[in-house]
Amino acid sequence: MDFNLYQYKALAQAAFTYPAIDNHTHPLLSEVHKDDFPFEGLLSEAQGSAVTEDAIHTVACYRATRQLSRLLHCENYWESVKQKRQSLNYEDLCKVSFLSTGIQCFLLDDGLDGQGLCEGLRWHDRFSTSPSKRIVRIETLAQDILKTHIPNHLPVSLNTASYLLSVFSTAFDDALKYAASDPVVAGFKSIACYRTGLDVSPSIASLEEIETALMGVMSRYVETTQLRLADKPFNDYIVRLTMEVSGKCGKPVQFHTGLGDADISLVRSSPAHLQPLIEAYPSTPVVLLHASYPYTREAGYLASVYKNVYLDFGEIFPFVSKTGQKGTLRQVLELCPTNKILWSTDGHWWPETYYLGTVQAREVLYEVLAESIRDGEVSEDQAVGIIRRALFQNSNRLYKLGLEPDINLGLKAANMRMNNNSN
Repeated sequence: MDFNLYQYKALAQAAFTYPAIDNHTHPLLSEVHKDDFPFEGLLSEAQGSAVTEDAIHTVACYRATRQLSRLLHCENYWESVKQKRQSLNYEDLCKVSFLSTGIQCFLLDDGLDGQGLCEGLRWHDRFSTSPSKRIVRIETLAQDILKTHIPNHLPVSLNTASYLLSVFSTAFDDALKYAASDPVVAGFKSIACYRTGLDVSPSIASLEEIETALMGVMSRYVETTQLRLADKPFNDYIVRLTMEVSGKCGKPVQFHTGLGDADISLVRSSPAHLQPLIEAYPSTPVVLLHASYPYTREAGYLASVYKNVYLDFGEIFPFVSKTGQKGTLRQVLELCPTNKILWSTDGHWWPETYYLGTVQAREVLYEVLAESIRDGEVSEDQAVGIIRRALFQNSNRLYKLGLEPDINLGLKAANMRMNNNSN
């Protein structure tokens, strides 16, 4: 790759070739299930016609289409991209997507796959040079434990809920501690944002409140055979238990914040709601995911004033337009210490999500930091350090991965991207 074409050569080399740790992502669909969801979900977390009919008319889609058409060597139309990817062998599609990313290690939240539609953790290692690590989604863990302990021979009552809470608390605590001791597990994740909002109470609710909430969980399970935790006193309870274990073992707790699908309450997805919880557990590392978009400034503020808070800037690639991505990254850099910024793709289902999440982030990192150099805010050496920390070093330190950056991986990926763009 010819860095002489760039005004800041060292910055370009760091942005486009430094290997990356994807600190928050999800498994790919297995080949047999690769068409189970509309491919337009690559562009938006909307559902139904809002994604299949509307997402393709966003500026973000037009940019993604151009980039994918170059990757797949097809015409610059959304339907052409879809047809070309369908014509490829699935393994080849995965390879062409991943080999251009320079991702060295994946931290996979496999809790998104509740129906066994995805490939397993170790399957993803073929596309990285360091073994994948697991992020344990605590709501899924709690649901799995409850399913095995809800008594099917007793009526739903406060007494039954009291018994179940006692059994569950021991089993959940044991499962958290087991995960914390597992070298394959890098951390935990909560989707409280989706279920009951980020205003998680740091105070222990009365036992009766938790038991009453658990009665609601049991009643729905008995009636529908579906188990979904969405009762605030109980959901807050499992978050607090996780924060306690995390504080002792040092493995971070990731929180979905901001950007998501229609399930979230937007006003309760601001990370500002987490401030009391963050204060209550100062020894627990907290990662605010997805740049907390559109509440990025609030997230940056929290990371600037609390030692235990870190800010991830994933998922905005490719969901947000390039102009929006640059604005968001600038907001991240307004206050957030650059040793607390983490990058991710939030890749899921389709390999192209990883590709777009990487190439767009690298491009925006270069352009925003080049502006900062021109404005006299930072030197080029300082900007290079910011990129290396954001892409690799901060996650390596926070999650205690102990990795050495695979420089050759990044160089190979950059050359592949250059070849794609020249064709």
